[in-house]
Amino acid sequence: FIVNEDLNEGFVIDGGTSAKGVLDFAKEKGFTLKAMLLTHTHFDHASCTKDLQNAGVKVFVSEQESDGLSNKTINLSESVYRSATVAAAAVAAHECGHALQHAFGYTPLRLRSALVPAVNFASKWLTWILLAGILLINSFPQLLAIGVMLYALTTLFSFITLPVEINASVRAIAWLETAGITDYQTTPMAAAALRSAAYTYVVAALSSLGTLIYYALILVGRRN
Repeated sequence: FIVNEDLNEGFVIDGGTSAKGVLDFAKEKGFTLKAMLLTHTHFDHASCTKDLQNAGVKVFVSEQESDGLSNKTINLSESVYRSATVAAAAVAAHECGHALQHAFGYTPLRLRSALVPAVNFASKWLTWILLAGILLINSFPQLLAIGVMLYALTTLFSFITLPVEINASVRAIAWLETAGITDYQTTPMAAAALRSAAYTYVVAALSSLGTLIYYALILVGRRN
């Protein structure tokens, strides 16, 4: 996120899989989300696009990347494509790792893809259901229970994402080494770059789990 504190406006770079998570963060921090910039259009970076657009957020993507929003292609930002750096090679190899997962039917990826419609639905209505559930907890606790179940679905999605991303990075490092793109000096640098990116998914999953437990405790506390 990049925020202009004077205007209380900001934009996000590569919103990821959950529009709700992006919008909730902006609301929590007290700024208006005006736009999203996509560096490339792989699923785990851009699947929130439609929901953010429906929420009035503008989406900016380069012309060569725009086709990737509607088909399964490997699209790299120009800065990655034209950069002869270890980090750029690692990013490109990581995206190829996802392509191999598609090609070989990697089970966690297939499971995550199957959950996308349900997660998109949950993300669209979750905030309102949880809010109404808390307000009506004494008269209609079932509504909060529905909200907790929907949130559990989004949390499951976050944890399924972890093996997908880690596996893509493992494939990437293996290919970089065997293809001679990196050597004993640069391979650890590529691995470090991908590991740093993976940490963001770990943090997101743990954050989602913590929020799920919070709402579940509210529901259980009411019943007790």
